[in-house]
Amino acid sequence: MDKYTIIKIGPYQYTVEEGKEYTVPRFTADEGKSLDISEVLLIAEGDKLNVGKPTVSGAKVTLNIVEQGKGEKVQQKIFKAKTGYRKTRGHRKQVTKFKVEKITSK
Repeated sequence: MDKYTIIKIGPYQYTVEEGKEYTVPRFTADEGKSLDISEVLLIAEGDKLNVGKPTVSGAKVTLNIVEQGKGEKVQQKIFKAKTGYRKTRGHRKQVTKFKVEKITSK
């Protein structure tokens, strides 16, 4: 990790690096568009560390929304002994996939 940052999207905080893709719980954004995040909590470049109080002023992270979709399927199986009761249920979590284009600090 040469240059990374900690950003806040909704109630969650993520450690992100430039040029990498991340899959997170769904948030409101249009697919294929760019999004600027100004809630930057920390920026680290090599040995330099810039910690915000609570956010780093003048810093922003540009994200490119790659996809809005569903995550992997999670299945739950219920079994009760001696009664023959078996049940399967599952769900797929809504996720947002984004790529970090640029980390800008003041």
